[in-house]
Order: sequence, then structure tokens, then C-alpha cells
Amino acid sequence: MEYVSTRGGVGPVDFEGALFSGYAPDGGLFMPQRIPLLDGDTLRRWSCLSYKELVKELCSLFITAELVPQSALNDLIDRAFSRFRHKDIVHLSRLKDGLNVLELWHGVTFAFKDLSLSCTGQFLQYFLEKKQKHISILVGTSGDTGSSAIESVRGQKNMDIFVLLPKGFCTQIQELQMTTVIEDNVHVFAAHGNSDEIDEPIKELFADVTFARKHNLMSLNSVNWSRIMVQIAHHFYAYFQCAPSLDITPLPVVEIVVPTGGGGNITAGCIAQKMGLPIRLVAVVNSNDIIHRTVQHGDFSLSESVKATLASAMDIQEPYNMERILWLLSGSDSCLTKALMEQFSVSKSLRLPEDLHRKLSETLRSCSASDEDIVRAMQRCWEENHYLLCPHSAVAAHYHYSQPDRPCLHQKFSCFSFLFSTPRCCLAPASAAKFQDALLRAGLVPQLPPEITVLTEMETRSTPLERGQDWAQALREKIEAMAQRW
Repeated sequence: MEYVSTRGGVGPVDFEGALFSGYAPDGGLFMPQRIPLLDGDTLRRWSCLSYKELVKELCSLFITAELVPQSALNDLIDRAFSRFRHKDIVHLSRLKDGLNVLELWHGVTFAFKDLSLSCTGQFLQYFLEKKQKHISILVGTSGDTGSSAIESVRGQKNMDIFVLLPKGFCTQIQELQMTTVIEDNVHVFAAHGNSDEIDEPIKELFADVTFARKHNLMSLNSVNWSRIMVQIAHHFYAYFQCAPSLDITPLPVVEIVVPTGGGGNITAGCIAQKMGLPIRLVAVVNSNDIIHRTVQHGDFSLSESVKATLASAMDIQEPYNMERILWLLSGSDSCLTKALMEQFSVSKSLRLPEDLHRKLSETLRSCSASDEDIVRAMQRCWEENHYLLCPHSAVAAHYHYSQPDRPCLHQKFSCFSFLFSTPRCCLAPASAAKFQDALLRAGLVPQLPPEITVLTEMETRSTPLERGQDWAQALREKIEAMAQRW
């Protein structure tokens, strides 16, 4: 299994090469040269596996045994999931009115990114210990990525992590989960800008090939292939939990509703589809609706500004993983992908070619939700189930509640289930406990676990980045200073 850039400007690399890269040197993103296709017998066999075992099976398809022997890979994944609070790691809550919520947030930071980043941290450590190498990890976060990335590498002697958070655009809890980690290898910058603005200095540093190579610069944002790879398991597990029966041919379809910001989870779903998983994907967004407009109209262009919403981690205007989806749907056409992304980089406006837009709209459905829609979904779910949704999960629930074909019954093994509709699973990316303001706006009472309440009593540490300051230069200087220790 080798990996190529979506823009075709670099030769193939193995999993280790893709893992230790952020953007590819030509500005593209790494993708598998070949997507493995699974048959029905394999899917039926996998349907009995736990979430952890599914991750092991999927990773073994994308990481060769010559690079990481299967026994070592299994051990790494076991260690990655050892700190999760739920025995199943991922849990499906079956609620009233056919609402199925796949809880992806039982990790240390109460967010779905713990799943992929805990594995990625183990993969990094495996290779670094073998080669006695040091890396500098550079991460921009709209909320949850930063804390999950920090937890995956905190205290490691051969890694330094540099995290940029958008000051005032994260919740207090999200910010505290980053700034309360006082470790020598953790460096948090609080930038006075939005999520898209903090991406710019990161791109600048990665584009400086000499600097990036000198400091072994890499990213743990979902530009990193390892995160996409692990997230493929979300879709397989959701399918197996919600499909009524796998004893029929063809296999039944399950609709998976994916809250979407940077596009990593929806990209993983598109890859799962290509692997033969019979799922129908719905990308749901908040008022920052570039993906919705792209799916509906082929209009991949920026709005005038990023809108601050209750679903703050999805307040993103430039969903960089759309590049992977366009490459995938274009038949791995790197020349077309490069031309499209370079046009977008210059003009921030792009009209998809008609054929590519048709393929995208056949692959994805989409929906956008306003803050009012989010609040109503949170309130309805509580009223019907006494179940708290985070605002991002509520974007998915809004889509479900707006559909006319909701199942009236939902018991997986009921002979009446889904005779008249497609089963649906909503991915829940974060715990409601992280979003007290959104809960209060919906008139709901936050339920805070002790792991979160203790954050307000802890020491914090971060470096401010003011508007007008050269953020890229500030990062360079910090990375250079940390490198002097090695």
C-alpha cells in the first residue's frame, strides 16, 4: 500500500511517509494509491467485530505488515484505546422517533478526535522509538482537535506539539483542556483570529520545505492520513449497528449523517463507500455552509466571513478535506484536482465542472442548520428522551427530525423495523458537557463530569498572538527555540 498526493507532484510514499507529513510537498494531501474493495462475505464477518477489532482490521489494510507487524499493530491500537471511559469505546444510543446516535466521544477529551488521534500518537511513537528521531507537531484547532492532539503526545520526549487556538471562538472548556496541560513538550498559542485565519501561518510553515524538513514538521489535523484511516471505522461500526440484517442480498443500505467542518469524517465515509460499504452519506453543516453549497450547486466558494455559531468546531469556511473527496470522485485525477485547488487558492471561488458536481451530488446529500435549528433539535431530543446533545450532534439530529421517512419503530432485531424506510445513524462528535452555553441557550441544564469541573481550578499556560503580529514568525521562533534542546 502506497500513498500519493492529490496534486500528483511527488512520488509515492509508504504509510510512515504519509504519517510524518502534513500537507504533501506539492501542497496536496496524501491518499491511498488504491482503495481496497471488500466483498459481502468480508462485511458479514466483520459485522460481529467490536469497534476496536474493526479498527485493527481496517488499519491492517492500509499499513503493510512489513512496516508494522500485525501483532505490533494490535498492541498499538490496544494501548490507544486503553483510556476510554466506555467498555465498547464507541456506543450507539437508540432513541425515540428512530433517532440513532453514535457516541464517538468517550475518550479523554470527550470528543470524537480522541479515537483517531490516540491511534496516531501510538503510530508516531512506534516509528520514533525505532529511529531515535524528534518531530515538531503543528496543529490548528477550531475546538477539539487541539486538546485531543495534546493528549495523544503529552509528555513524550521525542515530540514537541505547537497548537494554535482561535481565542474566543472555542468554548471555555475546550480552551481549558488545552491551556491546563503543563508539559515541557506542549506549547499553546491563543490567536486573536478565527479558525480559517489560524490555518494561514500553518500552511506558510509547511510550504517552507527547508524549515519543515529541518524540524521534521508534521500535522495532526485531519490533513494527516492516519486520522482519516481510523475514522473509516466510524462508518463501518455505524453500519453494522444499524443494518437490520446482513442475511440478504444485496446488503441493506444505512444512511449515515455526518456533522462536517474540515471534512475529515465525511471523507472517511466516502472512502468506506468506495470500499464497498453500502451507506448513504449526508454531510450536515451549520451556517458556514460551503460544503452544502458545493453539494447542492457546485459552488465551492467562500462567504464574506466565518459566522460564529453554537456548533463552533464546525465554524470553518475552507474544508481542506474536500480536496480528497474531489480527487476520489474524479477518478484520482491529480491534474484536475491541482488545477481546481490552485484556482480556489487564488480566487477563493470555484465552480465545479459539471461532471464532477454530478458525481459529488450522487455521493453525498447535504443539509445546513441555523442556530435556531440546533436549539430546537437539542430541546426536542431532551423532551423526548432526556438525552443531551452537543450542538454539533444536534445539527445531525435536525436533519433526522426534518425527514418525512423517520422509522416509527426502532429495535434492531424487530421484524417490523425498516420495512418502509432506510435506517439512519447520526454521528455524535462531542459530549454535550463541553458546550454549556449552547445547553443554557436551549433552556437545558448542563451535566458536568468531574473531569471537566476540575479544569477551572487548574493552572493555565498559553502564548497570545495579537492581530497585526507575524504569527508565522512567532511560531518559527518557538519551534527553533525548542529545537535547541536536541
